[in-house]
Amino acid sequence: MKTDLGDLNAFLAVARARGFREAARTGGASPSALSEAVRRLEAQLGVRLLHRTTRSVTPTEAGARLIERLTPALGEVETALDAVGAFRDSPAGKLRLNVPVSAARLVLPAILPGFLAAYPDIKLEIIAEDGFVDVLASGCDAGIRYEERLEQDMIAMPIGPRIQRMATAAAPAYLDRRGRPQHPRDLLGHACLLGRFDSGALTSPWEFERDGEIVRVEPQGPLITRVTAIDLAIHVAIAGGGIIHIFEDWVRPHLESGALVPILPDWWQSFSGPFVYYSGRRLVPPPLRAFLDYVKAAG
Repeated sequence: MKTDLGDLNAFLAVARARGFREAARTGGASPSALSEAVRRLEAQLGVRLLHRTTRSVTPTEAGARLIERLTPALGEVETALDAVGAFRDSPAGKLRLNVPVSAARLVLPAILPGFLAAYPDIKLEIIAEDGFVDVLASGCDAGIRYEERLEQDMIAMPIGPRIQRMATAAAPAYLDRRGRPQHPRDLLGHACLLGRFDSGALTSPWEFERDGEIVRVEPQGPLITRVTAIDLAIHVAIAGGGIIHIFEDWVRPHLESGALVPILPDWWQSFSGPFVYYSGRRLVPPPLRAFLDYVKAAG
């Protein structure tokens, strides 16, 4: 059975975007063209691939199975085409990276401007989310994650700072009003600003370490924000609304300006920095190879 690759790509785009208009907005094709491509594919296969309502588009069971097998297969096709680009003077093609919000904010700004200037023919797409994902199944070439969340069959390379710390801080006005904690357990009596990952899990317990002693506390507070909206929690902390526990790099400017004051700095826990990871089971596309080489040279 011969199937048009364009129809397969159209189906995948609509399924990922959860709608024809949304897929058209990012892909450059009209909604009607995408709809016709999906209808043509469904007619050829003899099964319905998408549930369509006026509000949403979701894969059927057959569609979900096709997505699962199709994503890595089309990724290999793109890799094969990108490999031809290796014969160009400069690598070209698409590069999709799945990264946590913290890396998008704290790691990539020091890397991407120089990389994009060095490789103007590479089109880079960053997907920032904190949930654990299969980078290949999600259509990405590589991801950035911390060591404890790396997949076992992936190749990992350091990127960004090798040591980071969690910082705990509050505004001077809050500490004047509520007092300064002297031990991590004192945080249980304070208004703490919490985060929630995309998975639904809270960013607690908060963990502290000093002289080999580790203390974990599960604080309570008036505000919970998704990690993608952590800047809101920082603003609330600066306004005196509570205590925040976050990557030190994220709040360093506010610590240096005095808008926030460090709490329990002797207890701040250090951890290893992030890694860029990618599959060792497939040919590395030239755009990804260029990115890896750039990161290695810059590090």
